[in-house]
Amino acid sequence: MFLIVGANGQLGQELMSRLGDKAKGVDRDVLDITDAEAVKKMVGELKPEVIINCAAYTAVDKAEADVDLARKINADGVYNLASCGTKLIHISTDYVFDGKNCVPYTEEDKPNPQSVYGITKLEGEQKALACNKNVIVIRTAWLYSAHGNNFVKTMRRLGAEREVLGVVFDQVGTPTFAGDLAQAIVDILPQMNEENAGIYHFSNEGVCSWYDFAVEIMAQSGLNCKVNPIESKEYPTPAVRPSFSVLNKAKIKKVFGVKVPYWKESLSKCLKQF
Repeated sequence: MFLIVGANGQLGQELMSRLGDKAKGVDRDVLDITDAEAVKKMVGELKPEVIINCAAYTAVDKAEADVDLARKINADGVYNLASCGTKLIHISTDYVFDGKNCVPYTEEDKPNPQSVYGITKLEGEQKALACNKNVIVIRTAWLYSAHGNNFVKTMRRLGAEREVLGVVFDQVGTPTFAGDLAQAIVDILPQMNEENAGIYHFSNEGVCSWYDFAVEIMAQSGLNCKVNPIESKEYPTPAVRPSFSVLNKAKIKKVFGVKVPYWKESLSKCLKQF
C-alpha cells in the first residue's frame, strides 16, 4: 500500500486515479504533517510500502510574509515524514535554483533559492535526504492539471473574459502536466531502492516562456484573446521567480526508463479532460 500525502492536490489526484486501491490518500484535514506524533502514529498504523509527499505550502508570494508556516510545512513536515524510516518520494521545485543558468539545470547544479518558498523547499529536500537513506526527491516545475488552481485554468478563464492579456516573456522554463509526473512516479515505485535514492528532475520536454505557454493555451482552447508579451518588472511580485528554470531530465530517464512527453502534446492531453 502506498500513502499519498496531499491527495487532494493536482498531483495527488492524478496519483490516486492511477494507483486506485493500492493507495491510501490523506490531506491536511486528516493528517497535519507538521505534527510529528500524528505522522508517526498514522505511518505506524498503515505501514505503507512508500510514502509519496505531494503536500506543500505553495503560495509563493504569501510565503514571503508567512515564513514560519512555510517552513513548518515545506521543511519540518517533510522531515517528519522522512524520519519514519519508510521509503519516501518527495516532490520539490525548480525554485531551489536562482535562474541564472543558460543551460538546463542538472541535479548536480548548486541550488541558490531566491524566495522563502524556494529556501524552505530546499530545506525540506536536505532534511529528508539526511535522515532517510531511501528517499527520492523529484524537482518539477510549472505544474498544471484539470484539478485545482493553476496557470492553464487561469488563462482559459481570462481568455474567455478579455480580448487582450499581458503575460511575462522573460521567465523561461517548461510546463509539467501533473498526469505525466504521476505516471513517472508510478513507474519509479517498483524500482525504488537505496542505490537509486537521491535527487531527480522531471518536467515535460521542450522550453517556453510563460507568454509562449499562454499563447498555446489560447490556441488549443479556441480562444481569441490576444496575448501580449510583457517584462517581469511590469508585473512585480513579492517573491523573486527564477528567470530560467529549465530542468535536465537525463538522469530520471536513464535510471528509471521514464518517458517524458513534449509539453504541447501534454497540454492537449490535459485540455481534453476539461
